[in-house]
Amino acid sequence: MDINQITYFLHLADTLNFTEAARLSGVSQPSLTKSIRRLEEELGGPLLYRDGKDTRLTSLGRDVQIEFMRIQATFDRVRELADNSVQGRRKLLSIGIASTIAPGAFSAFWALVLDQMPSVELQFHPMLPGESETEVLSGKYDICILTNPPQPNFKLAVQLLFEEALGLGLSINHPLADMPEISEAQLKEQPYLDRLHCEFRSQLIKHFMDRNIVMPPRLQSEREDWVQRMVAENAGVCAMPERSAVVDGILIKPVEGLDLSRQVSLVAISGSGNPKEVRQILTIASKFQWE
Repeated sequence: MDINQITYFLHLADTLNFTEAARLSGVSQPSLTKSIRRLEEELGGPLLYRDGKDTRLTSLGRDVQIEFMRIQATFDRVRELADNSVQGRRKLLSIGIASTIAPGAFSAFWALVLDQMPSVELQFHPMLPGESETEVLSGKYDICILTNPPQPNFKLAVQLLFEEALGLGLSINHPLADMPEISEAQLKEQPYLDRLHCEFRSQLIKHFMDRNIVMPPRLQSEREDWVQRMVAENAGVCAMPERSAVVDGILIKPVEGLDLSRQVSLVAISGSGNPKEVRQILTIASKFQWE
């Protein structure tokens, strides 16, 4: 199976006419017919019903058409990327973002990047649990936004952006909303909502256990927005970094004796192996006023 067979079949599936499909494909009708027959032999079944002038796709043919359309779209995108790169047009960059990082601290930064780099197109991808700087090295992402810098590696360029402390998220209507700091005694009395992707979970559990604070979760979720929405509705409280709110109506207060924080960094391939657009973004990040 090759790309020509995919193109020929898609033209045939669209027109249901061998002569017209051959014209669109730029080949002779016998060549197109021979190619379609080879494809059917390879797939092990007929792709079309041929009944005189009545040509229709078989069930297999309809399924193959859908998959070939996806493959063709991918090839078209690859050609576009190659043309853009060779001719200096728009550069597509893939940005992996750790799931617990909220957009609020980044919106102005990425708006600045788009303004200063009109030839760049950004694709934001939520990183899966367990993904790390390894995905940058593998080429899956051009840049990652990680919650803690990786171990020193000459292959990686790391730009530290800011540090944020862990606090207690609660509703603006919560009785403790006006308190400058939440005490351990007050913390014990709160229904707790558990952010399952929180990087501090094991450290929090140890912190609570060391102080005989038992906070069985009333709700657990990997979805940041769901937990935070419940916090905003005053259904409970949760531990969260100070810049992590993604819904309105949440305050993040310091907790007595709780001294945990995380560093947020941009991570990319170092040196000339990095596209110049990525190096430019790292430079913009180094000069940006993150505070």
